[in-house]
Amino acid sequence: MDMHQLTRELKIRNDSKIVMLVADGLGGLPLTPGGKTELETARTPNLDELARVGVSGLSIPVKPGITPGSGPGHLGLFGYDPLEYKIGRGALEATGIGFQLTEKDVAVRGNYCTLDAAGKISDRRAGRIPSEESAPLAVKLHDVKIPGVEVFVEPVKEHRFVVVFRGEGLGDRVLDTDPQEVGVPPLAPRAENDASKRTAEVAAEFIKQAGEILTNEKKANGLTLRGFAAKPALPSFEEVYGLRAAAVAVYPMYKGLAHLVGMKIVGKAQSLAEQFEILAQHWNDYDFFFLHYKYTDATGEDGNFDAKVKKIEEFDSFIPRVTALNPTVLIVTGDHSTPSLLKSHSWHPVPTILASKVCRTDRCTSFGESEASLGGLGHFEAKYLMPLALANAERLGKYGA
Repeated sequence: MDMHQLTRELKIRNDSKIVMLVADGLGGLPLTPGGKTELETARTPNLDELARVGVSGLSIPVKPGITPGSGPGHLGLFGYDPLEYKIGRGALEATGIGFQLTEKDVAVRGNYCTLDAAGKISDRRAGRIPSEESAPLAVKLHDVKIPGVEVFVEPVKEHRFVVVFRGEGLGDRVLDTDPQEVGVPPLAPRAENDASKRTAEVAAEFIKQAGEILTNEKKANGLTLRGFAAKPALPSFEEVYGLRAAAVAVYPMYKGLAHLVGMKIVGKAQSLAEQFEILAQHWNDYDFFFLHYKYTDATGEDGNFDAKVKKIEEFDSFIPRVTALNPTVLIVTGDHSTPSLLKSHSWHPVPTILASKVCRTDRCTSFGESEASLGGLGHFEAKYLMPLALANAERLGKYGA
């Protein structure tokens, strides 16, 4: 029996409230051996207080040593085994902006990038071009025409866009064209199986025509494609956990993740302050709230240790806004670690707090990697966080006689 089948059988409905605050890429590393991580460097009195009254631990997003993408990282937090449920980034982005995928679709996440005169990438994100500059480029790309395939291009946010290929015989096993480094040209789309060869050919033609359209742009004169994905199917929060769930996120990808597991996307927040306002406004309407904070990840990927510290401190300053609502269970965690030292996602376990009136507190008095390693939750796989949340909300019955 898998965990979802078990929660289906044991779930209990009551009026408890569960809040999961996810600071994307929260975990980090010290810049020098023996030093402090970004989280340990930050001044976080509110998170420290949560650690004192709650129980801490380190969450393993997938398996020890495995570096997760954002999709697997969040699926684990939502209780979906990321090795069993696989969702490509393209489907997440498309769903996040409200695009209705069909069974004939392959969705792809696109990044505008900057190419030098030799066709090599000098900036993988086109200087993080603002949305007001990138959105018109998606409109220009509507001119791409490929025989036998419908092509949809939609803006997302900043340097991101979505392209959807719709047609017969399109598989989604195509490798990314982003080489994940600068000073080299984008990769050619390459199929991993025979069923996806047509998709790779379509993607190559899209890149060719799009490159001609973008050639005179100063920043976004090129593009890369990531996360080729067909429409996924996942059981819903309501079915698995008996929870009416809501998501409060700024970035479309995380809205897409939430939508795919049956959460209702509430509000149109563009800042952390607005996210917490929306949380309070909808407090009586839902049982579970997922609130996503992006900027701990973005600063980590930029390799900016001090900026990540400041974003953690900003996140901490809003904690009283949620504790004032008196949630039954409050969880603070991340979907993965993004150490500034590495400028990328990493395999390191993520500091996690679970606070409730019935949790078994430990000796942790601050929130950080070293303290969490000594906490009562221990090292645990992220997919078990939801059963722990349900138990602390008294939403799980007894198993067996």
